[in-house]
Formats: sequence, structure tokens, C-alpha cells
Amino acid sequence: MKQRMIESLIGGVLLGLVCVVGASVRSGFTASPVFIFSLWYNRVILGLVIGAPWEKSPRLISLARGALFGLLVSFAFYSSTGFSDPISFLAGVIYGVILEFWLFNRGC
Repeated sequence: MKQRMIESLIGGVLLGLVCVVGASVRSGFTASPVFIFSLWYNRVILGLVIGAPWEKSPRLISLARGALFGLLVSFAFYSSTGFSDPISFLAGVIYGVILEFWLFNRGC
């Protein structure tokens, strides 16, 4: 399970970087550093939650779990922005699925 946590955290960091680039471009590079850091950190937390030592599950259950955790973790960020960044919220759900898909295929 240690390998699952490491890979999930790395995935969260990398997906966070993708999200930061996207948010920066969408804002015309005017987003505050605090906003950008918070968005990146949210994705790292998503990696931490998904990387927890969950029991082996069928693929569909794993992907649903990723979507659910993506929704829950991303909602914290979304609500803190005054519900003003729905794209990042939806991306968090997709990132949760991506992380679970990656971990499932790696046998973690």
C-alpha cells in the first residue's frame, strides 16, 4: 500500500500542475498566487485521499470511488471560491477518476 500512496501523491502533484496551468491561462495570468497554490494543494490532497489503502475493488467501483472523492475534495475548493470556478470543480472529479484508473492499471 505504500506504493499506492506514493504514486497517488505524485499523480496529485502532476495533475495539480496541469490544473494550475489551465487556471492561469483561463484567468489571463491574473489569478492570485494564493488561488493558484490553493488549487494545486487541493489536487495534492486529492492524491492523498485516493492513495489511502483501500481494498482491491473491481475497476468500475474504483473509478466511481475516484469520482466521488474528486467531487468531495474539489467541492471544498469550489465552495471556498464562492462557487466561482466550476471548471476546476469538474476537473477535480475527472482527476479523481484519472488517478484511480492509473492506480488500478498499475496494480496498486
